[in-house]
Amino acid sequence: MKPYYKIGEISKIYGIGKDSLMYYEELGILKPVRGENGYRFYSLHDIWRLNLIKELRALDFSMKKIKDYLDDRTIASTQSILNTEVALIDQKIEELLAHKENIKERLKDIEEVVEGIEPYHIQVKEMPKRKALILNANITRDEEVDILIQKLQKDYEDQFYILGNHNIGAVFDYEKVQQGICNVFKSVFCLLGEDAEIFNFKLEAGTYMSCHYTGAYKNNKNCMKQILEYIRKKEYTIIGDPLEIYKIDIHETGQEKEFVTEIQIRVEKV
Repeated sequence: MKPYYKIGEISKIYGIGKDSLMYYEELGILKPVRGENGYRFYSLHDIWRLNLIKELRALDFSMKKIKDYLDDRTIASTQSILNTEVALIDQKIEELLAHKENIKERLKDIEEVVEGIEPYHIQVKEMPKRKALILNANITRDEEVDILIQKLQKDYEDQFYILGNHNIGAVFDYEKVQQGICNVFKSVFCLLGEDAEIFNFKLEAGTYMSCHYTGAYKNNKNCMKQILEYIRKKEYTIIGDPLEIYKIDIHETGQEKEFVTEIQIRVEKV
């Protein structure tokens, strides 16, 4: 084994950029010697340090903590840092398992929509009070809804995901709906779980008329017409603005014919 290695050799062996190696030198973690031509030469002393740096950086230890450990290593400090590694690994395992369960739930939600939806079949649903995040704006369907959903997700990125989420939707402007216009909305929203601590809106509990449609969003006009006729026929009164919930949309499929959307309208008996 060679007693010294050039910076290019070390960079290639460890997959570490030259800038990072020079940064470690600035911190005093590495101390390469300089040759007559000014080239840096790394000794075996630097190499074992790089082995530890690479491992500890992979576990997100700060450079300060790594430097402190390298400057004062004892059996006790090594045991302490290894115990910290174990705790960090356990935390990462918990995070990965939670992420796995989240993905499995999304897959289950998509499967339930694909297999359990009967298009243009009107249902009466008794819904509990639902927590939500909502962003108000005067918008039309097309890309404006998608842009605002992205903005809502960015504002509350730790609170909900988009891929496989069938609780994202928009609130119709009911005055426009009564004029036969079904592409004007007042807000976008994401429904949350009962245990959600961060929310800015609640959908009231009550009786909701529900109808799903498939394909392009322009199909909501026919779906809305059917559900409004059903409400009048059954002598219900509409309370508030209708909702449109995107069960499967552009985020899950590029095939417009596979889109599944639900319209919900809160009602009560006359």
